[in-house]
Amino acid sequence: MKILQLTNKPPYPDKDGGAIATLNLTRGLARNGHEVTVLFMNTLKHQVKTIDIPPEVLSLADFRDVFVPAPISAPAALANLLFSYQPYNAVRFISKKFSESLKNLLQEKPFDIIQLEGLYLCPYIPLIRKYSKALIAYRAHNVEHEIWERTIALSGGYKKYYIRNLAARIRKFELSWLNHYDLLVPITERDGNILNHLGNRKPVHVSPTGIDAASLRSGRASLEFPSLFHLGSLEWSPNQEGLLWFLQHCWPKIRERFPGLKFYIAGRKAPRWLINKFNLPGVVFEGEVPDAYAFMDSRAIMIVPLLSGSGMRIKIIEGMAMGKAIVSTAIGAEGIGTTHGKNILIADTPEDFTGAICRLVADRELFNSLGRASILFIHENFDNLAIAGKLAGFYQNSLT
Repeated sequence: MKILQLTNKPPYPDKDGGAIATLNLTRGLARNGHEVTVLFMNTLKHQVKTIDIPPEVLSLADFRDVFVPAPISAPAALANLLFSYQPYNAVRFISKKFSESLKNLLQEKPFDIIQLEGLYLCPYIPLIRKYSKALIAYRAHNVEHEIWERTIALSGGYKKYYIRNLAARIRKFELSWLNHYDLLVPITERDGNILNHLGNRKPVHVSPTGIDAASLRSGRASLEFPSLFHLGSLEWSPNQEGLLWFLQHCWPKIRERFPGLKFYIAGRKAPRWLINKFNLPGVVFEGEVPDAYAFMDSRAIMIVPLLSGSGMRIKIIEGMAMGKAIVSTAIGAEGIGTTHGKNILIADTPEDFTGAICRLVADRELFNSLGRASILFIHENFDNLAIAGKLAGFYQNSLT
């Protein structure tokens, strides 16, 4: 098949969940023998030069970029709040330049499937209908409004008012595009069920983000046990909220019991105010690490203290593939299908989260058994080539 992926951010470098989800599927579809084209927005926030993309990645697809600034600014957000009914998150990615490039590409190439990577590509559906006969697949990376509805409870003051307004707008926007596509491809079964409950009537195929588990084998030669770590984008508010919750409510009690224990934090684009919060005994801030997998391989217990968010946490999948013992909130592990006590520990209160970590620090065999079960779970459920092959089969059946 000839497949076009549309995305509102570069798929490379694949250092965050959205980029990983997009590029891993590109890789899986290409290796299953399909001809893939990727048209992406090159934004101010996530900008990449095509010349900097490695040859191995460029060989997977025909990558084309369009510069869409999509700036984030307080004045623009305020103007949007006062003079528009559309969510600010969406209008940033509505671009005449991208529309023109998409139109030209559709006139240049025929496609069987056009896959929208996320909600904010849906406004281009009418243009696609006009210039292509391809089936349109909406790949729901998450239930977008749920992220913001969950954030309301964690906010206060004027911020709470703004987020409540934004969440309501995103919900309305998300509902307005239901069934305008031909096929729905949620990343998790849970998200698919939610979208069905909201009114989706189109065929559904759940397609989680897969990984090449063989490339993530743990060396364990330099494993620091015991140690804790967190790896994720530090500009994403759910990660910020979760870390602050953990540092305030859990870390002091853990350090009291294990005074020599270290907690390593790594991630991109941490704001200065957040870095200042990391100035605590035993906390080591690494910033953006050059090799995320080497960082994970050298640390022991992964923590995912998410209190909001939606979709699927790719870092949990990667950590499990490397045999990490993981302590997560239920929200953090949502949509992955893990089993508490078998391949992960789930804890939602400060007391339970602290207790789970202390158990792992004190019990090396528990750490090892969770890691072994995690590796088996990933190999059985998240093989990228198999996942992409099943999605391609769904597409092919839909074309007949």
